[in-house]
Amino acid sequence: MAKRVFLIVLDSVGIGEMPDSAEYGDEGSNTLAACYRSGQLSVPRMETMGLFNIQGVGCGQPTAHPTAAFGRLAEASKGKDTTIGHWEIAGIISPRPLPTYPEGFPQEILDQLSARTGRGILCNKPYSGTEVLKDYGPEHMRTGDLIVYTSADSVMQIAAHEEVIPVEELYRICGIAREIMQGEHGVGRIIARPFVGEAGAFTRTANRHDFSLTPPGTTMLDLISAAGLASIGVGKIYDIFAGKGITEFVRTKSNRDGMERTIEYVDKDFEGLCFVNLVDFDMVYGHRNNVPGYTAALNEFDGQLGDLLEHLREEDLLLITADHGCDPSTPSTDHSREHTPVLLYGKNIREGVDLKTRTGFCDIAATVLEYLGLPVEVEGKSFLSQVIK
Repeated sequence: MAKRVFLIVLDSVGIGEMPDSAEYGDEGSNTLAACYRSGQLSVPRMETMGLFNIQGVGCGQPTAHPTAAFGRLAEASKGKDTTIGHWEIAGIISPRPLPTYPEGFPQEILDQLSARTGRGILCNKPYSGTEVLKDYGPEHMRTGDLIVYTSADSVMQIAAHEEVIPVEELYRICGIAREIMQGEHGVGRIIARPFVGEAGAFTRTANRHDFSLTPPGTTMLDLISAAGLASIGVGKIYDIFAGKGITEFVRTKSNRDGMERTIEYVDKDFEGLCFVNLVDFDMVYGHRNNVPGYTAALNEFDGQLGDLLEHLREEDLLLITADHGCDPSTPSTDHSREHTPVLLYGKNIREGVDLKTRTGFCDIAATVLEYLGLPVEVEGKSFLSQVIK
């Protein structure tokens, strides 16, 4: 029977500070505990699997008989962003954080972008994606200049009205920015941010597109696809890995849509990996310090998880994890340097195994590769022998 792995990343669902969190300004952060303290968190399926049995989770009541193996992961890379987190999950440790620009981008970068696009630059500061449209949208409409801004993440975002700069042209401009932003200025993502509407009522459209930095080494996706197995990306996965090692992908509109697409893949015949990112936790709730929304999103995921579990086959392995934290209860709207959970479930997985704290997200890549019978030619140490029946 074909072996399949379903790896779901709950984007930003951290479970408590790491020893070096203070170096990142994140001392005391615990994304999951922030939601638990709301009094509204209801995740019975993950609770039964052992979510609150995880070492140091800092909230909830452990269950007497967990149905999954469970543990927490410490990030070996230097950073706390989506790109580095996912690269590490896939087997690459990053010794340096990707560059960020709290003071805006260097003038020589902007000069290159202007010269190659023929357009001026507006903003060039860290900014809220909705506020930047209010403050710079009208001038953009008059001049056609690009709204270029960043955040606490390693990103360059370029916003343009779809009637001023058509979406395909904005994508071309972002491709130019991607070519410029390499080496020391190699940000994780260049993000196209199209919008529509009139001044005072601008809204971003669903035509966002990410132009990611290519992973700097071999990932589990490369090894899986090279072996002729399926390497499927759901949600942001294709963008995060710049398509490298992906054999098939589908983009999604929301967490709910992402889980629906994942359940569709559970019902399909393939051998290999289905790698899923659910970004709403981070993008819609974490960065906006929306504790009730974040909590409700976890509850909704847990409900859909019940549907997914009913569809799993005999040889399927389900892993649930995260890529960083984004504690919605702290003053910061940035990601937080946190441990992440790992839950492993399947007919072949021993129940109640406590993996304690693993020293690298990359142990997931090693475990996935071993389960699929492939050489572990990535960073990380497999924990398959501890959990397999």
